[in-house]
Amino acid sequence: MIVTFFFYLFSLVLVLSAAMVVTARNPVHSVLFLILAFFNAAALFLIAGAEFLAMILVIVYVGAVAVLFLFVVMMLDIDFDQLRSGFQRYLPIGAAVGAVLFLELLLVFGGWQLAPNAVQFHASPTPPGVSNTEAIGMLMYTDYFLLFQVAGLILMVAMIGAIVLTLRERKTSRHQVIAVQTARTVAETLSMVSVPLGAGVTEAGGFLSPIVEEQEEFVDEDAGGHGHGHH
Repeated sequence: MIVTFFFYLFSLVLVLSAAMVVTARNPVHSVLFLILAFFNAAALFLIAGAEFLAMILVIVYVGAVAVLFLFVVMMLDIDFDQLRSGFQRYLPIGAAVGAVLFLELLLVFGGWQLAPNAVQFHASPTPPGVSNTEAIGMLMYTDYFLLFQVAGLILMVAMIGAIVLTLRERKTSRHQVIAVQTARTVAETLSMVSVPLGAGVTEAGGFLSPIVEEQEEFVDEDAGGHGHGHH
């Protein structure tokens, strides 16, 4: 009775928090509701006897992924007014995609039937003499090894696509030129300055390289020569 009560309680909070993830106006609030949904999903895994999945959900998704989402959303300067401006323009496409997904869910749940031995598996979620972690490893790396690798490949392609789409070329950015850096001499990079006692660096001439000093002297002489020519 208590297990059933907590199952429905965590399920209700999970559904409500998942709905708030997509309906909240503030993206920071959406990430916080996502973390709440992860915690309730982990509690449901504990009730189902899958403690390994529950801990993975809390440690990996809440401790790493959700916190990363939170920092990215807080650091990015997103113009939400510009995002909302195209809502009505893309509303028909979004409604069509949502309708297709809803029909697929109806087809899945309409043809779903309870297995005859489901009650027996619920009472004993893992085979006798096998731990929960070992049972998951046997399923993922033995029975569904190919599907597991395909899912990892899809995630890697999605990650590469996200990096490519967000990569921006900035004309004001400064890039390293390794050949120029390694071709520099000591005279171009190092200058010895004798600073008198009680005087600052500015009075002593600053930290200007010899090449810069020569260029300044050349500019001063050139300006002086033009001045004498005008007189």
